[in-house]
Amino acid sequence: MGMDRSILRNVPLFATMSDAQLDRLTAQAAVRRIPQGDAVFEQGDAAKAFYLLLHGRLKVTQVTRDGQQIIVRVVHPGDLFGFTRALSRPDYPGTATAAVDSLVAAWPTESWDRFVEENPHLAMNAIRTIGQRLDEAHTRIREMSTEEVVRRVAHVVLRLAEQAGTQEDDGLRIDFPISRRDIAEMTGTTLHTVSRILSAWEARGLVEGGRQKLLVRDVAGLTRLAEGGDT
Repeated sequence: MGMDRSILRNVPLFATMSDAQLDRLTAQAAVRRIPQGDAVFEQGDAAKAFYLLLHGRLKVTQVTRDGQQIIVRVVHPGDLFGFTRALSRPDYPGTATAAVDSLVAAWPTESWDRFVEENPHLAMNAIRTIGQRLDEAHTRIREMSTEEVVRRVAHVVLRLAEQAGTQEDDGLRIDFPISRRDIAEMTGTTLHTVSRILSAWEARGLVEGGRQKLLVRDVAGLTRLAEGGDT
């Protein structure tokens, strides 16, 4: 499947590139459809390509040495992922799975150096992107190290609502399947604890749940919880 340059033009990472530069990029891209539940790559696979999510949502998970699975990132449209060049490693550190039917563009890992040589602005934009990802990771580590579990869960739900929320009459609906187990993995706690917290929030009218669905009904109320001002 081919890719039109206008798709990349709308991605901040490539926004400053010329039409000719974008045409060279799209000519080398392989576009893949990833059905819901399928993996783009698995943890430990050789990193032969890096990717851009064009449509859909992905969950990136890692299995720790003791066998625990954690969600380390949700990939949103316009995000680069599988970019192991930045980590100086030959394999993927996690598994990227489609949360919904998704569309990705892939380039060979070894082509990145040539892209950067031809497009210096791309290198600067990539550094900013990686910096944002590191900042998000540090925020999550700080929350997990210093905050009570209720605040951690509130922060995660608010981030999901901000990044993937669709406005409806009664609140912000997270626009991809998200389970209580997913939230437990993102906050470093147990399924039982997350279930108890979300059930209490539903009773208070803060959120509305369902089978892998979540509607945030009261953003201000959750924000107070995340800031520790309301229990």
